[in-house]
Amino acid sequence: MAQLHFVEYGPRKAEQPQGTLMFIGSIGSTTDIWLPQLDALSDSFRVIAVDHRGHGLSPVVESPASIADLASDVQETIGKLGVNAYGVVGLSLGGAVAQYLAANDPKVTSAALLCTAPKFGTPDSWHERARTVRADSTAALADAIVARWFSEGWIAENPASTAFYREMIATTPAGGYASCSEALADWDFADQLSSITVPTLVLAGADDPATPPEVLKEIGDKVSGESTYVEISPGAHVPTIEAPKEVTDALRAHFSKY
Repeated sequence: MAQLHFVEYGPRKAEQPQGTLMFIGSIGSTTDIWLPQLDALSDSFRVIAVDHRGHGLSPVVESPASIADLASDVQETIGKLGVNAYGVVGLSLGGAVAQYLAANDPKVTSAALLCTAPKFGTPDSWHERARTVRADSTAALADAIVARWFSEGWIAENPASTAFYREMIATTPAGGYASCSEALADWDFADQLSSITVPTLVLAGADDPATPPEVLKEIGDKVSGESTYVEISPGAHVPTIEAPKEVTDALRAHFSKY
């Protein structure tokens, strides 16, 4: 397991929080992709966000990783903070970790799966990506990744923010990005989605080229717990930044019920 860097906020207005929410981001990201949600939801929830191992301020772990390993990192953080029950929010890679936790961690009371999948691409594509970043650094992929994260219109209207998130990707340690790529290469949860019995929000970006709406709809159909589907338009792979209010409103509506 890795000692993850985390941030924690709230509650600002409530004497007792409605509950604890754990936010887990995409490959190549830091806790910054959750800033709008952490700001807004800290009024009434205890909100915690983590950097994956080898991302942001979390240490690089050189050994190979699996999604189960990344989930164990999160569980260690939850345990260290004394959390006995929590809602899990995951985007992309973080959504894979959230699927695993929702199915396997009895502390999870509800889940939100954003722009994610039970299987991403092919193993060969992820191993190739890992080889690329180890040889050339994560910066070699930054332009292509940021073009998937946000829609063309948003990129055109937000050059400063686009540059900020491109730099986030480009400065992700190669070892951390490659390790998580290899974890995604081995990830296939399609046959285990039914083991998710907690209430689940599935949220898609209408313009997401990586995990399009039909993938999220399939997750919602296959989980055993009550599921709610929300589609954000316009929105690509990281709608937490592109459409922050719509994402926050969906999360608040979901987690306020459970």
